[in-house]
Amino acid sequence: MTSPGLPHRKAEPHSMGFTLSAIMLVVLMLGLGAASALSALHNRTKPPAAAESATVSRALVGRQLNIPAAWLRGPANSGAQGFASEVELSIALPLGTDGGLLPVAVTLLPLSQARPSAELLDGVYLHQFMPNELSGPPGLVGKPLYANEGYANETVWYDALSQSPFVAKCMAPVAGASGGNCLRTVALPGGIAAIYRFDASALYGWKNFDRLMDEQLKRIGVLG
Repeated sequence: MTSPGLPHRKAEPHSMGFTLSAIMLVVLMLGLGAASALSALHNRTKPPAAAESATVSRALVGRQLNIPAAWLRGPANSGAQGFASEVELSIALPLGTDGGLLPVAVTLLPLSQARPSAELLDGVYLHQFMPNELSGPPGLVGKPLYANEGYANETVWYDALSQSPFVAKCMAPVAGASGGNCLRTVALPGGIAAIYRFDASALYGWKNFDRLMDEQLKRIGVLG
């Protein structure tokens, strides 16, 4: 006599087959997931290396520049090699919190088409300073500008102790943005000027800004 509390033996082959099928399905899904993860890791790490190795040649003010393709900014700079009236780049520098990378938009152009910010400090900005002074990055003086001449909501940050001072003009942060947008123009050797655009948070690393940027510019032939 069969006890009502036990399953019928004829059900066992069906149950066993279902269990094995479920295990095989799980193993297959795990295998596909691992393969997908490896593929994603491969795709995530390979393109930057390839982009760094690919270079584009540009001639600017008599200098031959060899630029990593990944640095080029804007559709006009992604095409053919050759002469250029200006070169637009995006270079990441470790100027963020704890050495985090911050992007700096760089425009290289003939010095005759730009005026360095250090010259503008005495020639223009000084006459637009409001009497109050803002607190900010250690070592920099922050002077807001009067709203006339198109300087509304702008502040000049500069190193008052240097004969060749660090000078940057920053706009007030836009609502919802992480920081202000700063502009700085410097004269480089060989008749080239560089215009830097960067987030205001990079001002806290101002003492290392030029050294870090010069290292990158040397790589492509702008300096040295």
